[in-house]
Amino acid sequence: MDRRLRIAGIAGALAVSAAILLSPSQGVPLPEPTTTPEGGSGSVAVLATGLDEPRAIAVSGGAVYIAERDGAIRAVEGGSLSERALITLRAAGRHDAGLVGLAAHPDPPAGPALYAYVTYEEGGELWNRVMWIRHGDGRAVDVGTVIDGLPAAEFANGGAMAFGPDGMLYVGTGSAPGSPGEGGPLAGKILRVDPDGSVPPDNPVAGSAVYASGFRDPRGIAWGVDGAMLVADAGPSKNDEITIVSAGAHHGWPDEVCSGGVHVGAAACFDPALGIGGIAVYAGGPLGGAGAVMAASLRAGTIHSVDVSTGEQGTVFGGLGRMRDVAAAPGGSLYAITSNTDSGGFAGGGDDRLVRVDR
Repeated sequence: MDRRLRIAGIAGALAVSAAILLSPSQGVPLPEPTTTPEGGSGSVAVLATGLDEPRAIAVSGGAVYIAERDGAIRAVEGGSLSERALITLRAAGRHDAGLVGLAAHPDPPAGPALYAYVTYEEGGELWNRVMWIRHGDGRAVDVGTVIDGLPAAEFANGGAMAFGPDGMLYVGTGSAPGSPGEGGPLAGKILRVDPDGSVPPDNPVAGSAVYASGFRDPRGIAWGVDGAMLVADAGPSKNDEITIVSAGAHHGWPDEVCSGGVHVGAAACFDPALGIGGIAVYAGGPLGGAGAVMAASLRAGTIHSVDVSTGEQGTVFGGLGRMRDVAAAPGGSLYAITSNTDSGGFAGGGDDRLVRVDR
């Protein structure tokens, strides 16, 4: 289904942001956090503060794991942030590059395991790899590589990762403009691999990890209540997309954006752009209906709710600055991280934060 969604109020928010950019030497006061769900008032719990350029979160076994761009993975468990990093990976942290993706294995055979999407520099060139990290007692105990040699760039670097209902690992690579891998067979793709990195025999093309193509900058992967795979793909300056992914299909970039033409178009298109980050599909509860796509917005500074089947949308939470990633939490709540300490934000006291949005 092709549906263009226009986000009321973002243009005004961007105008305010443009004015703020003229005086970066002064701290920017942020409004109190608010939520606007149907029939309720806001309730937000701050679970961690002082995070350094967090880029992704993953939830597993009652803990929330946080990937910081320069390579550290932090854990929040039992209501407190670990004093030391679980591990610090060698990462080329710059703009959209660095440690920018994180996923938790849902059923690891040899103990808890995280998967990280990491940019590194070699011979003056940037590349991405996917790594697995087995951990216990608050520290990494073993590390290995799942996929290496993925295209990388400072912008449009991709990094979305998630385990699917089929137990496979799905990885979104960026179009990586200006890199040696730009236009190559692994740029702008959704990859599907076994947790050990091997290619499943039922992939669309035998022997190829590529599951779908035609993406610019995948920032979130989730599955709808109907089992459909959804990808949040950031546009260059507008036309952010939420796409229902078809196995083996080309989803447009760079030939087309949003809809139309010969490729499979987006289910939802945002113009002006949300500055879309991670996404999560909501199971239903105080924040919205079952199946709503919750999308983090860097530009609007909100968690945005979208029904890709009807076009209905709304703001679930805002008021803490740029929002980078979102994940489902127990009891119909959401976890989210802010993104104010990177080059695109204005950090205040306590930034960056992990929060839980309850109502």
